[in-house]
This record gives sequence, C-alpha cells and structure tokens, in this order.
Amino acid sequence: MLAFGGSRISHQNLGSRFCSTGIFHLSSFTVKPPSSAAATVAAIVDNNSHNPRFHPRFVSSSSLQSKSPGDIPFPPVSFSQREDEHEKPSEALSSVAGGIVALGKFDALHIGHRELAIQASKVGTPYLLSFVGMAEVLGWDPRPPVVAQCDRERVLSSWAPYCGNVAPKEFQVQFMSVRHLSPRQFVEKLARELGVCGVVAGENYRFGYKAAGDASELVRLCDEFGMGAYIINSVMDRHQDARNMNRLDLKDRGQVSSTRVRQALAEGDMKYVSELLGRPHRLLLTIKDWESLTSTSSTQRMSAPRSSLLNLPPKDGFYENCSLLFGEQNAVICRVSIDTSHIHLEMNRVDFCDNDYSQKSQVLGIEFGELKR
Repeated sequence: MLAFGGSRISHQNLGSRFCSTGIFHLSSFTVKPPSSAAATVAAIVDNNSHNPRFHPRFVSSSSLQSKSPGDIPFPPVSFSQREDEHEKPSEALSSVAGGIVALGKFDALHIGHRELAIQASKVGTPYLLSFVGMAEVLGWDPRPPVVAQCDRERVLSSWAPYCGNVAPKEFQVQFMSVRHLSPRQFVEKLARELGVCGVVAGENYRFGYKAAGDASELVRLCDEFGMGAYIINSVMDRHQDARNMNRLDLKDRGQVSSTRVRQALAEGDMKYVSELLGRPHRLLLTIKDWESLTSTSSTQRMSAPRSSLLNLPPKDGFYENCSLLFGEQNAVICRVSIDTSHIHLEMNRVDFCDNDYSQKSQVLGIEFGELKR
C-alpha cells in the first residue's frame, strides 16, 4: 500500500512547543527541473543535516527560505512547461496539470501539512494530493475525521497568506486506483497521467506498494520523469519527550502528526491542539431540529446527539469560553459540555437570539476554550 511520512521545518511563531531557529532551510536535496526550464531551481541545503543518504544536487540563493505570511518570495522559474516527450495528461485528471503537488496523508491539515503547501507555492501552483477510500480498502475501523469534509476548503483558504496569497487546492485520487502501483508506476502516473510538474514531500515520506519507496527514490524517479522534487524537514514538537505520546510508534520521531492531534484531542488539551493545527480546532455539527432549544431569563441551552457531529470532538468534559459560529455571522461565546451521548451548549440569551433559526437544518461550528479540570 502507499504510506506517507510527515514534513518538518524550523519556523518562527509556531508556539512555545516547537523548534524556532529563525530561518527555515529547505533540505536536503532537489532534482534537476525539466530540461525546458530556463534556469536551475534548487533547494537550500540544511547545514545541520548530516544524513549521508541525502546529497544536494543544486544549491540556490535564499529565495526559497520561509518568511512571514505575505512576504514569501517566489523563485524566478516555475515548472510551467513539460518535456516534449511526456504524454499529454488525461483530460479527466488534468486539474493539477502544471502544478506542484504536496504528497502526504492530510487528515488533520496541521502545520506540517501547511509547510508542504508553502514550499509548493514557492515553485508553482500548490496542490495537496489526497487519497480517498483508504480505510475501506485497507479494512480500517471507521473513525471521524479531524477536519470535517465540508470545512477543508475553509482551512486551506486560511493558508493563503502563507502561500503567496494563493489558497492551495486539494486534488483527490481514489486509493484503490493507486494501491498496487510500484514507486516507479506511481511517479509515472503523476508525470504522465496527471501532468504534475513537481512534488514536495517530507523526509519520512514513503510511497508505492507496501511503502517500498522513500524520499531518495522519489527524487531519483522524479528526475527520470522530468519533474522537480523537494524534500523538506519535519516540523518537530519540542515537548514530545515530556509528553511521550507515541513511544510505541516506531515512525514517530517527535514530528507534528495527525496522530498527535488526535491524541491531544483525546486529552482535551485544546491549547496544544491549536499549536499543532496552527488554528483553533473547529467541531461542526448539524442541527436538524431547533425544538431542543430551551430558554431561561438570561441563558439559552441546546443539546444535540453525537450522531450530529461531522468530525472528531475533544475529550468528554466541560469547556469554558468557547465560540459558537453560525456561518458568516459573528461568533457567540458559549459553554460546551460533552458526554457519551450528547453535546450540550449554553450561551447568553441576548447574544444567541440575534441569530436566524428559520432554516430547518443548519451546520454550526464550535471552537473550544480550555477544558475545566
């Protein structure tokens, strides 16, 4: 099967739990762009990396270094052209043609995933290549997503200031269609069928049938098919030793991951969740019947079954200073209680009565404050 690893950077303003060395270096190597490119575009070599498996092909100036949102430079050459000998991309799968795709398993859309998109945006139009139907194909137990499907576009739009004011788009591929592909066949599909011009992946990225390919093979194969390949370091959690969250996971080297996000939600540590995600966690629920709304002179209460939740809630308990969101309307401060069967909300009646209940069904959003211990 296809497997994926995390991505890493050392980045400013990620919260106290993360490495912050000031300037991020894209590492550890890149491949030669397609022969039609007018100039060589290459990665910055991480001077702190001593892994003999990674050898830089070319070194550029600081034009690829991460900077603050809205001030992210772009290299002078993007991979907008493909080698003449490449086959024309499939019409049905050409929406990513000419783009730079970030490779991974984008469950939580956390800060590591965001960094992949940032680096992709520096060399072309950024996309996230996501696989659909993995759980069904591999026989995994179903579980709610960290980010509701209908909320993913909002999250990606929030990354635009980091990506040259371009919101990354998500391109979905049915996992069944790539499950048995060898590493070479997978890269060939990207190049010839999808028309991709370059890829960005984390240093731990694995791909191909039974995860046979690693980052170094990805670089070699992309070179063979005339694509750019950019391998970046993983975003590290500085407190991973103290928390010891994944000590039984051999793939966990302390990097930010969707697994860590899920475990932090299970602990109800919403501050930590926000640091991992780079934003507050938003829980979405569908309200089909407003008859559950009750009122007193000063407050209004509402309850909904857990079956109405569209994504993963935090640990059962009582949360203060939460925000209740109704589409584009202003947030309402509320208190949230979660138990084994329901989620309960309590808010100020004056604030809440300004909202429109005329629709029989609405999707509400909740962003959580701290869990009351």
